[in-house]
Amino acid sequence: MVGISWTPGTGKKTIAPAVAALLGLPPPISINSLAPKGRAEVDPAQLRRKLLKMKPNRAVVYGHLLPHVLRKSEVGLVAVLRCEPSVLKGRLVKRGYPPGKVTENVEAELIGVVLDECVSRFGRDRVREYDTTSSPPKDVAKAIARDARAARRPPPAWMDWTLGYDSPSMLRSLLAGSEEPPAST
Repeated sequence: MVGISWTPGTGKKTIAPAVAALLGLPPPISINSLAPKGRAEVDPAQLRRKLLKMKPNRAVVYGHLLPHVLRKSEVGLVAVLRCEPSVLKGRLVKRGYPPGKVTENVEAELIGVVLDECVSRFGRDRVREYDTTSSPPKDVAKAIARDARAARRPPPAWMDWTLGYDSPSMLRSLLAGSEEPPAST
């Protein structure tokens, strides 16, 4: 099984179906679609039971809850989609995310929350990052499919977005709300 996880705005709705097609697998399974509609909190154990009833042995499974639903032995590769935080912020603002959600997701991407959860759950040898900042989705999908087929993968070199924000003012600007700052008088 191939798992795909992400911070919102990194491209999973386009990439997951392309990966499944490239690998000759059925349409991908969205873990999020298994959650009851309208609930603020979801039960990962309940999602796991629903997913396992589908018997997804050879499938692409995607969702931000991936490391909370699947076990290490169930995936051969976990692809974590990443996006440079300032670009991600622009994408989320454009989609109309509330300012607090923009900040929360940009901060999570900046410090690699999803990556950390996936590495903790599945191990370094099964997790790879894919930068969607400026790469076309089809190229990212091809890279994921190539890595899923590979018998051996080189050890990963993890992305560290924090290195690009070398001053407190740059970080404050990035993590400020999505509204335009008031004009100075």
